[in-house]
Amino acid sequence: MKLKILLTFFVLIWISLIVRVFHLSVQSNEHYEILSQRNSLKTELSPPVRGEILDRNQEPVAINELGFKIALAPRLTKGKDTRLLDHEIAYLMTMIPTLDGEKIAKVYKQQDSYYNHTFIDVVDFIPHETMIPLYALMNLRESIKISPSPKRLYPYGNVASHLIGYVAKANQKEVENNSLLQLLGHVGKSGIEKYYNTYLQGEAGERHIKVNAHNVEIEELGRSATKENRNLVLNIDIHLQEYIGTAFKGNVGAIVVMDTNGAIYAAGSFPEYDLNAFVEGVSSQQWNYLINSVDAPFTNKIVNGLYPPGSTIKTGMGLLYATSGVLNENSTVKCTGSFRLGNRSFRCWNTHGHGDVSLHKAITQSCDDYFYKGSLNVGIEQMSRGMIRMGLGQKTNIDLPNEFIGTVPSREWKKEKFKQPWYRGETLNTSIGQGDFLTTPIQIAQYTALMATGKLPTPHIAYAVGSRLVQPKPKEVLTVMEKRKLPLIQSAMRSVCNDPGGTAKAHISTRFPIAGKTGTAQTSGISQNVKNRLDERSMEYLKRSHAWFTTYGPADKPQFIVTVLIEHGGHGGEAAGGIVSGIYNKLDELGYIKP
Repeated sequence: MKLKILLTFFVLIWISLIVRVFHLSVQSNEHYEILSQRNSLKTELSPPVRGEILDRNQEPVAINELGFKIALAPRLTKGKDTRLLDHEIAYLMTMIPTLDGEKIAKVYKQQDSYYNHTFIDVVDFIPHETMIPLYALMNLRESIKISPSPKRLYPYGNVASHLIGYVAKANQKEVENNSLLQLLGHVGKSGIEKYYNTYLQGEAGERHIKVNAHNVEIEELGRSATKENRNLVLNIDIHLQEYIGTAFKGNVGAIVVMDTNGAIYAAGSFPEYDLNAFVEGVSSQQWNYLINSVDAPFTNKIVNGLYPPGSTIKTGMGLLYATSGVLNENSTVKCTGSFRLGNRSFRCWNTHGHGDVSLHKAITQSCDDYFYKGSLNVGIEQMSRGMIRMGLGQKTNIDLPNEFIGTVPSREWKKEKFKQPWYRGETLNTSIGQGDFLTTPIQIAQYTALMATGKLPTPHIAYAVGSRLVQPKPKEVLTVMEKRKLPLIQSAMRSVCNDPGGTAKAHISTRFPIAGKTGTAQTSGISQNVKNRLDERSMEYLKRSHAWFTTYGPADKPQFIVTVLIEHGGHGGEAAGGIVSGIYNKLDELGYIKP
């Protein structure tokens, strides 16, 4: 009996073994064949070359400098034994003495592991002229791999820095959102470089190969080419851009030069900074200056600078008044230099008053009192809705990253933000672009184009993305009545720059008539006890008003918008009139003004 049990036990074991062998050799064959195939097939990615950025005349403003990168074979260290690695680093430093051996060792050790079978990049960039004499000799070493590695170069340095932007090393979050960056290492961080990064970086090529157990290539199975050198053409004229930088020298603020369809020919945020400093990594000293300077050179003031618009919004506000159904273009007020509301006096900039003021005179001479009194008739709701419809308090959708929207105050806005009621005095402040009213220079430029043409364009820096032209269609935002009465506003804007009483007349020297609106936006309050305001030039710099001057020209055939903001510049016409005049004359000199 015991013998039978023992034999049965052995028979069952043998049957189990036979079944298992059958499963492994026959039924699992397909599964392990697939695993084997995966282990023997490998895909190598080829990095694409980043596209160049060109100005409207095909002048390169962002290019790729030819060079090479150096990689070392994996597993040159065995525990604490680094002799092989030290030997290769010593060789590299013999060939290129400027290399940092300690940095190379640190980078290598961070990435090396027993499971790593790929070469490790230890030097990102060696100039073409340095590497070429050494290339053949260095490439013979099995532990060294030399590959092409272009580096971004900005030929004009700091010119148009906030528009073009820069490329720098990608951080972990950027790599997680864009897998190609594991191969490229660098990404657009700001400006056009960031906004169009996906297009500019291209697409990797693929090479499919078969390797053996030692990771040695046996056969190439196929390949696909990279999609690269995707050039981007801008509307910018880099020489006009250089001119506005020279014209604005010594000031802090922004300039926008845009045609009436929204194409930006030049724009600057000042001070500017050298883009090339960021490609390999900016020094801590440079970085601290950029982020801590009172002039905020790292801030793109074109889209991220928020300023009270001051009197620049009186044109659109006047159009709203004239079409409100409560007032019209013939409605007048008597300006005595101040307006009393409750226990507060709201001053006009002209302390002696403007006398009897109509809409035309109110814009031409920038009478505050006209807009104070008109605002109480029209009301904040109609004013706020109209300003937003005209493009303020919302994005212009310019092709730059992180655009700010600003603020058009209203009852609803204040209740939501501060949980407080609205006061009539705030309506008066809003009517002249003060109080909580905030705009960006690009919004004021877009808004001025609306006053010039009756249509709201979308500002755009790019001219062509590959074969696709960037031509956004201007929007119709004005009512039928507003379009009908827009010539009244245009006539007043022409008078601002050409009539003896115009606030900019004394400061304009253009070759043809232009139209515009000045603005002096206060940055600090004035006590009710102050009877006579100080001259802006005698005030402390940071307490002076911001100077606005936004224009279109020629006055009779609008083709371009020129908007200038000078931080703490004082009176708009006086501070910016010469700059604006020079820009229009330069546009004419370059052949952009058509008869």
